[in-house]
Amino acid sequence: MTSSAQTHAHGGGSAPASTAERRTSWKLLTAGLIGSSMEWYDFFLYGMAAALAFPHVFFPDSSPLMGTLLSFSTFWAGFVARPLGGLLAGHFGDKYGRKPTVVACLVGMTAATFLIGCLPSAASVGVLAPVLLVALRFVQGLAAGGQWGGIALLLTESATPKRRGFAGTFGQTSVPVAVILANLILIGASTFVPGEAFLSWGWRIPFLISVVMFPVVLYIQKKVEDTPDFRELKNEAARKQQASVVRAPLREAVRRNWRLILLGCGTLSATNSLFYVSITGLLSYSTTTLHMERNSILMVTMLSSALMTAVLPFAGHLSDRFGRRILILVGGFGVAAWAFPYFALVGTRSAPLIFVAVAVGFLFQGLTYGPAAAFLGELFAPNVRYSGASLAYQLSAIVVSGGTPILMTAVIAETGTTTLVAAYIALMGVITFVCAWFLPETNPVEVRRDPEAIPGTHLYR
Repeated sequence: MTSSAQTHAHGGGSAPASTAERRTSWKLLTAGLIGSSMEWYDFFLYGMAAALAFPHVFFPDSSPLMGTLLSFSTFWAGFVARPLGGLLAGHFGDKYGRKPTVVACLVGMTAATFLIGCLPSAASVGVLAPVLLVALRFVQGLAAGGQWGGIALLLTESATPKRRGFAGTFGQTSVPVAVILANLILIGASTFVPGEAFLSWGWRIPFLISVVMFPVVLYIQKKVEDTPDFRELKNEAARKQQASVVRAPLREAVRRNWRLILLGCGTLSATNSLFYVSITGLLSYSTTTLHMERNSILMVTMLSSALMTAVLPFAGHLSDRFGRRILILVGGFGVAAWAFPYFALVGTRSAPLIFVAVAVGFLFQGLTYGPAAAFLGELFAPNVRYSGASLAYQLSAIVVSGGTPILMTAVIAETGTTTLVAAYIALMGVITFVCAWFLPETNPVEVRRDPEAIPGTHLYR
């Protein structure tokens, strides 16, 4: 299978970019960061609200524990939908283009999040309220499942070959940026609308704010071109009058690359499990079981996420210089080794020590998550890249991400200890290490030394 990336304009890494090209590149990176940040803000906001407000608003007749479990169950609905969103977006993104698919996902996420802020409570409409909540959460999941691959490919395929790891982190960095935004707005809403007023209507404010996404969507639609790799596929199809753009890219990706998809899914186990423990499970555990003050934990998560915004671009830069796979191996090993110290520090009930736990965990996560956009994309040929990378990413979402908060809550409630949760996180770190071990390096030393070489193309020539 031949990569179009070998022939497009970015193929030679030696020619210096003009000022106009650099300006255009930075505009794309900024648009990708902002758009993806707002997308993840919408998605993560739900998880925080599920821990703080939804048990009271949508499951008022349940016990505190059951209300939290039911609330996290609706949170999981988004992760159930994410693989389906990845499948649909991968199909259309490989067939019709990266940009239009990203725009559709951003519109879907914004609309669903805004409507969640408009939902009636269970006290008003009964069981219809949680049903509508799950439906809108499912739409959020479809949008989130589709946007990751699109943003990742818009950034990496449009970057010069020797900066693809760094460029991809602008989509990855949107994750901690989104956590910071969600925390800031939740802290502000709960501070200025405290107590019963927050549970009554204050929780809606962060959801309604998502409407500011629309100008970013319009900018991407009007100003951003599709990627050189996809344009080259279309041009090649026109020249040869044959289907360089695959008719059924998802089927082709699974048929030829099922092993890469499964291993790629596994490499995300460490970062996905510890991340959702830190931003959702920890928030519920520390406020309900450890009886800590809510805003202090939100502040811990926010400060740790600020640290992660610096780690991710640096990890992407390192992956351009030294390879992607080695960073993922170190990160997976680090998460496995840190799992038990993490929960030991959480058990102290000390906010500064919990910050150390989360910050060190985010450091190791950053080493695995930073290079992931470039690494997963480079594993697949351009004509099935959206489908293959999205499916690997979103399978991890449903298997690991969505179930982790509810698993943590249920296990702690049953055992009264975090030991099994720590063991689970350690296992996820081991899985990441093992899967990365069996995957090829997409940016090996011979490619990094060749100014004309493009990372990943050696895998499918």
